[in-house]
Amino acid sequence: MPTGLVALLDDISVIARAAASSLDDVGVAAAKAGSKAAGVVIDDAAVTPSYVTDFTPDRELPVILRIARGSLFNKLVILLPAALALSALLPAAITPLLMLGGLFLCFEGAEKLIEKFGAEKIGETLEDAPTDVVAFENERVSGAIRTDMILSAEIMAIALAEVSNEGLVQQGIILAVVGIAITVAVYGTVGLIVKMDDIGLHLSTKASSLAKATGRLLLRAMPILLILLATVGTAAMLWVGGGIILHGLEELGVHGPADIAHVAQYAVETSTGPLGGVLGWLTYAVLSAVVGLFLGAIVAAVVHAVAKVRGKH
Repeated sequence: MPTGLVALLDDISVIARAAASSLDDVGVAAAKAGSKAAGVVIDDAAVTPSYVTDFTPDRELPVILRIARGSLFNKLVILLPAALALSALLPAAITPLLMLGGLFLCFEGAEKLIEKFGAEKIGETLEDAPTDVVAFENERVSGAIRTDMILSAEIMAIALAEVSNEGLVQQGIILAVVGIAITVAVYGTVGLIVKMDDIGLHLSTKASSLAKATGRLLLRAMPILLILLATVGTAAMLWVGGGIILHGLEELGVHGPADIAHVAQYAVETSTGPLGGVLGWLTYAVLSAVVGLFLGAIVAAVVHAVAKVRGKH
């Protein structure tokens, strides 16, 4: 019996070490895959506050929580199985589907600019005094979750590309880890950003002069930061959407548009010294945004024309 028990314990220890090693491998792969998607993650964090800025303070965190739940549903229930199925059965369809998602982002960004610069407003804001606040909130949340679907699809696709050599089960575990970690990081950060004014107000009531000064600084800075984030969020829709389409065309063998952007990026990088990396990336982002705005404006024009025709019937 003692010998059998020792052998059993030895087997258990071997299994435990193998499991620990497997978990370690998953962690490393998930970290690598998540880092590759960092650019889209930043864009996701920039886009989301634009959906929350019109709400009263008591609804900000509940709205963010609803969007975060929708984002998890997008990643784990819709995109994860779809990504694994496409990876196993129809990998060639991934790029065209991502390009459609990129086109939707371009459309969303163009709509926001059309609304901002004098065209007829699309939807309601709280300044418009919506007659049904619940319906307004539901519409905003639905819009944020739709946009998150595209950004999440890009994140999952990038992560999938990094673990394509792993087995199907391993891929699923890694993508789930990446999806959960990124959702917590993005919406935790967004929640902190939109509540910074409340934190500032709380600090301004403290006895400490440092706390008071910090609180006043946060209160002054937050309106500017929220406007900046809303602007960056719109720009992010355009540059991410345009970038997805440029990259997709390149993957499909149409290299011309992406080559022009890459040549411009390289020219800036090699001529601007220490700032070359940042300015080169900015050049590519601006060109992607121009492509995104052009395509988004076309889609918006078509959508509005169809809506007007349907409205006449």
